[in-house]
Parts: sequence; structure tokens; C-alpha cells
Amino acid sequence: MSKAISRRDFLKVTGAVGAAGLLAACGGNGGAASSTASSAAEAASVAGLSSDPVTLTMSWWGGESRHNAYQEAIKAFSAEHSSITVNPTFAAWSGWEDTMSTKFAGGVAEDVCQINWNWLYNYSKNGQTFIDLNSVSEYLDLTQWDEAKLAACNVANAQQCVPVSMTGRIFYWNKTTFDKAGISFPTTLDELMAAGKTFQEKLGDDYYPLHLGAYDRMILMVFYLESKYGKDWADPTTSTLNYDADQIAEGIDFIKSLVDGHVMMNLKTYYSANSDTATHQSNEWITGKIAGIFEWDSAASKYSSALDDANKDGFTVGEEIKFGDNNGGFSKVSMGLAITKTSKCVAEAATLIDFLLNNGKGAAIMGSECGIPASKAGLAAAQEAGAVKDLVAEANAKVMAFTTNKLDPLFENNDLKASGTGIYQEVFDTVDYDGVSGADVVDTLLDGMESVGYTIG
Repeated sequence: MSKAISRRDFLKVTGAVGAAGLLAACGGNGGAASSTASSAAEAASVAGLSSDPVTLTMSWWGGESRHNAYQEAIKAFSAEHSSITVNPTFAAWSGWEDTMSTKFAGGVAEDVCQINWNWLYNYSKNGQTFIDLNSVSEYLDLTQWDEAKLAACNVANAQQCVPVSMTGRIFYWNKTTFDKAGISFPTTLDELMAAGKTFQEKLGDDYYPLHLGAYDRMILMVFYLESKYGKDWADPTTSTLNYDADQIAEGIDFIKSLVDGHVMMNLKTYYSANSDTATHQSNEWITGKIAGIFEWDSAASKYSSALDDANKDGFTVGEEIKFGDNNGGFSKVSMGLAITKTSKCVAEAATLIDFLLNNGKGAAIMGSECGIPASKAGLAAAQEAGAVKDLVAEANAKVMAFTTNKLDPLFENNDLKASGTGIYQEVFDTVDYDGVSGADVVDTLLDGMESVGYTIG
């Protein structure tokens, strides 16, 4: 990546499908019909599953292991429902939201969609894109989710998706490298700062105890501020910011202090060696020169498996660092499954979701590939099958026991978090490339937040 972008024209995606109706055929690739037809589709849920051949479409993003799990679970579903054929579409995350927003806007999205939680607000804040799953509760057992988890997916008075899993951020460390440095994992800010100095002195300038990209730095900054001040970053319903400019500048300076103290690699240095390569794919992570990450609990296996043989055994789930008197950070719905209003086969779509998340066979195959199952029945089935990865389970348990703050729906807006082009990227690139303080860039952050709908006090 070249020098930090000073400002960009945002890609504005309306992403809002109106009250779209049925497709010409079940499968998510026809034109939109009338809103009356859409209502008819939801009403059809009470009529029962058809014995006639039906084709469903489903989309998701992820890595190879997730793709494999979904496909094997779909095979098992088709074996039990021989009249239903499921045609999947899937790819890596990069570019996926842009692809789906275009589909939502055009009324051509798949019947069943794996979605990010904030997409409910980006593309269906008035209930225009996804059906109310209460209308298909005959086929999808909603009682398997705690009320609080369902409530997080209830937008416009409609249960627009069910959570696949809940997630939050936690520290992962490479014990192999920390042992070389002769120190333990940090659990306080002072210990974290001391680790940066020790790594530099004992291992060299190219070793760091931690590295975070721009979006990850924003999450850690919020974690720090919430730890110190004990309040949500923003109101979880109205996205009214709870912090003033001085406090946010303080948070940015906290991140800068980690770079200045050799805790984290300067972004300019990282990009010059890796371009926009993700941290887990960088040579520095693979070989243990970057010895820590602050990531989603569901990402444990991705980071562990990327390490070379000399470092793989050192991968360890850490503890949440206490940066203040309060427990910072937040948990959120990691992803959900939703049914589009353009689907003609909502009963069959709901039956598929129930099989993947609640059914013993389906949930056992899915395991923890999408995180620790949020469905009570799904979790029990995955645990009984030995399909819950120990690293993911350990990380998730630590996150859920620690975090209490709530996330607002605009925090993950793509105009803010997009790699390379988002406001978060601009802010932290500018700090690292130009050596400026938080006070110099806080207005850039606040202007960007206000542009996507935040209320700034």
C-alpha cells in the first residue's frame, strides 16, 4: 500500500430492496414481482412442504473448512429431503459484501443468505429484504435461541435472521516467541508496553509482540476507551456516540503509543513488506516474528494453522487485558442466516436453516466452523459429535465471560471499516505515515462516522 489516503469518495450502496416479491422460480435469480406476491410467499409457510421438486439457493462466505462443512451438511439435508435441491454460492470474504449488496438491491439474492448482523440495518432496516422468521416457526425452531440472542437480530419488529454464533475479540499469543524473549504473556497495559521493549532488545527490531490492521486497531481503541470510561462506544439502538473528541483523540494516541513503543509494527513498515496481505498470511506471523493478535474468537484455527512447524505448537489463547477499572470490548452476533423476501420457497428455506443449526445431523457436521453454535440444540449436537474445536471453545468462553458492552449497528459500516478505503484505514494510516497525534485526525474520524449516520454529541 502506498501513502495513506487523505480522503475518498465513498461508494454509496443503497442496498435496499423494496418490498420485493417472488421470483419466477425458486432459486433467487429471477426478477422481482409485486409486494402482494411477497406477502403470499410468507403466507405459504403454513401450507407445508411441497412434494414436488424444489430448488433452493444459498450463499455464504468463508474459508475452505467452512465451505466443506456447509457442503457436507447440505448433502445430508438433501438425503433427508430428496425433493429439495440446494445450489450453493460461496467465496472468500473479500468483496463479498459488495456482491451481496448489489444482489439485495436488484432483488436477486439467494433464498438463504449467511449475513453479517449489521446488514440488517444496512439493507433491511425497514424489513424490506428479509422475511420475519416468526412466519416460518413451524419449520424453524426459534425456541433453541435465548431471547437476548434473537433480540439482537430483531429489526423493524421482525425476526430477520437467527444467529449462527456469537463472537468477540480476544488476544492470541505465540508462546514459542515469548519464550525466546524470556517473558510471560501480558495481562496489563504496563506488561504489554514492557513486552515491546523486551522483544526489541532481546530478539531484534523485526520482532513484535502484537500486530493489528487498521480496523483491528479501531476495535482495540474502543476496547481501551470502554475499559477506562465504562460506557458503550455508542448507543446500541440510535448510534449516538458516547465519547467526545478529546476522549477519542486519547484513544488514538493509545494506539500510537503501541507503535511508538515497538508493541506493534508501523503500518508503513508492514505494507512495504506485505502490501495488503492479511496478518495471518504474512511471513512475520507464520515465522513467529509477530507473536500476538487481537482477533475474533472464531478465528483461532485460522491463525493457528497458518504458523510454520517451528511455531505451531506455541499458539495460545490469551486473557483479555485489563486496560482500566472496567471490562472493555463487546460481543456480537458473528453471523446469521436469513431468508430473502424474493424467495418463493420460504418453508423449504426455513427447513434448511433448521437442519443446519438445530438438527443433530446438520449441526454435528457444521460444528464450530462458523463459531460456537448459538442454538442450544446445535451446540449439544456439535459437542456430542466432538465437532467443536477446543481453541475456538476456549476463546469464546473467555470472551463471553469478560465482555459486557454492546455494539451499535453502524460501527461495522463498510465505509468505515473497509480495508484500504475506509475511514478507520485513513485515520490509522495517517497516524503511522505522518507521525501525527490523535488530535490531528479525530475530526476525520468523526466526520466519517457522521457521514454514515452516527449522531455526534
